[in-house]
Amino acid sequence: MAQLHDLLSTGNRSLKMYAKRLQKLDLYTFRDLLYHIPSRYEDFSLVSEIGKAQEGEIVTIKGQILEAKNEYTRSRKAIQKMIIADQTGSIALTWFNQPYIIKSVALNDSISVSGKVERFKNNLTMISPDYELASNNLIHTGRIIPIYPETAGVSSKWLRRQIALLLEEHQNMTDPLPETIKNEYGLLDLSFSLKEIHFPSSFDSVEKARHRLAFDEVFYMQLAGIERKKLWHSNKTARKLTISEKDLKAFVISLPFTLTDSQKQAVNDLTSDLSKEKPMNRLLQGDVGSGKTVIAAIGAYITAKNGLQSAIMAPTEILAKQHFATLDILLKPFEIKVGIVTSSEKMKKEDSYDVLVGTHALVSKSVVFKKLGFVVIDEQQRFGVSQRFILREKGVNPHVFTMTATPIPRTMMLTLYRELDASYLTHMPKGRKTIKTWLVSEEKRQNAYSWIEKQIQTTKSQVFIICPFIEISETMQTVKSAVKEFETLQEIFPKMKMGLLHGKLKAKEKDEALKNFRDKKYQILVATPVVEVGIDIPNATIIVIEGSERFGLAQLHQLRGRVGRGEKQSYCLLFSDAKNQKALSRLRAMENMQNGAELAEFDLTLRGPGDIFGTKQSGVRILKIASFSDFDLLQKAKNAAQSIEKTLDDFPELSKEVKSFVITPSSPD
Repeated sequence: MAQLHDLLSTGNRSLKMYAKRLQKLDLYTFRDLLYHIPSRYEDFSLVSEIGKAQEGEIVTIKGQILEAKNEYTRSRKAIQKMIIADQTGSIALTWFNQPYIIKSVALNDSISVSGKVERFKNNLTMISPDYELASNNLIHTGRIIPIYPETAGVSSKWLRRQIALLLEEHQNMTDPLPETIKNEYGLLDLSFSLKEIHFPSSFDSVEKARHRLAFDEVFYMQLAGIERKKLWHSNKTARKLTISEKDLKAFVISLPFTLTDSQKQAVNDLTSDLSKEKPMNRLLQGDVGSGKTVIAAIGAYITAKNGLQSAIMAPTEILAKQHFATLDILLKPFEIKVGIVTSSEKMKKEDSYDVLVGTHALVSKSVVFKKLGFVVIDEQQRFGVSQRFILREKGVNPHVFTMTATPIPRTMMLTLYRELDASYLTHMPKGRKTIKTWLVSEEKRQNAYSWIEKQIQTTKSQVFIICPFIEISETMQTVKSAVKEFETLQEIFPKMKMGLLHGKLKAKEKDEALKNFRDKKYQILVATPVVEVGIDIPNATIIVIEGSERFGLAQLHQLRGRVGRGEKQSYCLLFSDAKNQKALSRLRAMENMQNGAELAEFDLTLRGPGDIFGTKQSGVRILKIASFSDFDLLQKAKNAAQSIEKTLDDFPELSKEVKSFVITPSSPD
């Protein structure tokens, strides 16, 4: 289907005016409009004669216009008044500040109106009802009416009109889904499903239509992932790296710790991929503190031994500097040169490194690699597709190794990242103690402060205090902010030295705050969630999270991972004044669960997928119709994709659909 901006050249003035507004809803094509699914419905299907309408009912009434006029208040605001009648009686209609309504109708026109019947001065009336001129094909009244996600200047009524026209034009569209799959999984026809999701004959049909379209979404995503994986392996040849058992053993022995069993398995997966001519495309998922960086270091070490360079991209400057410090310590003894490039750490043209660590600054044109053979992307869901592509293209089919500490449920992994091979770090390093987690109510706040002060004095520990925002919003006065809380805590802990860290500080100020905390000049660091990843302070044993109900469990778990990185017992205190039992049950899950993937799966069933990544990520297309918490649907779509992947070419329409169904950024990076 044509792009909206292509259609503009045909002279469609209506779409030309609306095109930019529609882009705010991620609507660019006719297909996007057809798949812009209603968020809810209004039931206007009860049609009543005027004489039988009852006060308080939501009904549709059809009548003939007897009177239609604009009246004006003293302040010149317009009120639209209309009287319509049928053979059983008459009713008054009123709208406010919509003078175009009177211009769009004429006396004796037949009109259909839907809304709530009220009584004013003993007469029946309807205030601001939905309306349309009566016809045989009502789309705004007299039926179950779709209400869509809207934006400024784009109403549900306008969307309804455009989608109705599209459905009429494409009422016999080809259904790419094979009949065998539709029959096996009891799925409706595509044309009928689109008609019923937008203009349903019943609420039961809405659910059946939604099920079909949700199945399609996951099914195509699964097949697209399979196809991308095939293309990745079939069309590219990477540099086959030689892996010396002696060299690998020497590096592992040099480590200041013993690899866990899952780290050893991840190393086996890594070395197996690097030794092949097919370029690696692997994701390593592991909890905070599980030791992902050392696996990347082993990959960089092997790459350097083969005379090639490595690039390691992190989403924040804090995390990039943390990686640089770790990799430099691990690789320096083997004379492997590690460099860093960020917005504040510039790279000179004459500089040459075996391993270059950086933020998105790595994708800039000024950063050039002579022999890039290994690319590591940390927290890869935080980067857009184009950023990852540009970095990869700086080499000739380099091996790509992505990592994430975000606990992603396996159901989501199998849908979003089907083209990736996956390794999991399921064990924590030896000596790590379970972080004791407590939910602290407002009534126990002062007791908690006294306990924290005692812990600092007796164990010489350090404390993170995390606030949701940098500064207080006028509309959210009760939510803690880092700046205000820093001032308050100085009064509560007058003998303690404190630092402040948030995203609006300059890079040098952030570095100084972290350095002072790491050097134990601060006993307490007040911060925003900017510390979610990339900060390793072994002496920090307590983390307090203010307004904890405002965070998802995955993010709370990552924040909790800022402590427990040394040998001392560590604690996480979840401060909350929430009264909602659902919110409290989520937080109590933190007290009992230590596994990130388990927590994410639990949160997924309670809140849906939006929480997993915190905010909408430009590199990840979150499902629009299906839900990651619908495990039965995900499994059926996966089974269907596997059953047809080898014979996909036998279904040209389906193959064409799959090729167009790629995960792309919702907006340019």
